[in-house]
Amino acid sequence: MSKKIVIVGTGAVGGYVGGYMARAGHDVTLVDVWPAHVEKIRTDGLALGGLTEPENFTVTGINAIHLTELHDFGKGGPFDIAFVSTKSYDTVWATRMIADFLAPGAFVVSLQNSINEERIAGVVGWGRTVGCIASKISVGLMEPGHIQRYVKLGGDEHTVFRVGEPHGRITKRIEEIRDLVGLADSAATTTNLWGERWSKLAVNCMRNPIAAATGRGGNDNDRDEHTRRLALGLAAEAVQVGEAHGFELEKIYGMAPADVVAAVSGDATALERCEAKLMESVATRSDEQLPSMGQDMVKRRRTEIGFINGLVVDKANELGLSAPLNAGIVEVVQRIERGEIEASPAAVAHLRV
Repeated sequence: MSKKIVIVGTGAVGGYVGGYMARAGHDVTLVDVWPAHVEKIRTDGLALGGLTEPENFTVTGINAIHLTELHDFGKGGPFDIAFVSTKSYDTVWATRMIADFLAPGAFVVSLQNSINEERIAGVVGWGRTVGCIASKISVGLMEPGHIQRYVKLGGDEHTVFRVGEPHGRITKRIEEIRDLVGLADSAATTTNLWGERWSKLAVNCMRNPIAAATGRGGNDNDRDEHTRRLALGLAAEAVQVGEAHGFELEKIYGMAPADVVAAVSGDATALERCEAKLMESVATRSDEQLPSMGQDMVKRRRTEIGFINGLVVDKANELGLSAPLNAGIVEVVQRIERGEIEASPAAVAHLRV
């Protein structure tokens, strides 16, 4: 008997992964808060797009429900695996909601930005909590029922999904999750969940808020020397704070953590290497690519700034450290959210490495 899978939050990442699972024949239920998105999937299927022809297809017959319908749908039997793929600020209520519909041996997978495993464990316990990082996937949900990917598949060049246990051991269940998300792109298990998480946080710190603050896509910001170096400065602060907390960081956008720090500390050779890496990435993605926080601004949604760059600031404060660039970008994005200033490159002109 196949396992029942539920994905709570089927926006860009959750819907993308869920679509590939459903196409492979898995019993997947998509739960979302956007009625038009749910209805479009029900009537016309979920359309997935990418940069190559095989990535463009529509999956029909997927179980898609609005969260208000979960109570009745849940009568069909409990779920064995739950993915939470909501915004970080929705983690707790989403986990509490789905917890009542889980089978005795079921567990919850965080497929999100930021670091939310502790929030999930606070609801279901550490023994039922698994982490899954999605790295350099760059997908967007800009209209109901249609998710578009803006970067090429990772394949052998880049492992997109990394699945890990909080305790760091390799278990059968994370191998199972690896195989499920691996239907969408390259995937691996990791013994370093927390280091992987913090490394992805550093990437989010350098990509998301600059898009939100400038109103520009990733490629335009990388081509601009000021925002390119600001991105490195934001990442360097995240690296320093993470390492101060004892995390063993992995590569950040293909850059060694030590190189990122050195690049903003006066090492011209390290800066050249890091900028070259960023410019290499420009060639791998569409100019239409807009990081998720930039998408939130377009949709007038609340951003995750407090859970990404704000987390770096909070974790720095815990150790008596500072992260002034991250604190500065938090202030800028929040001012834009409040309507006090407009998103533009000028909004971050005062933030300099």
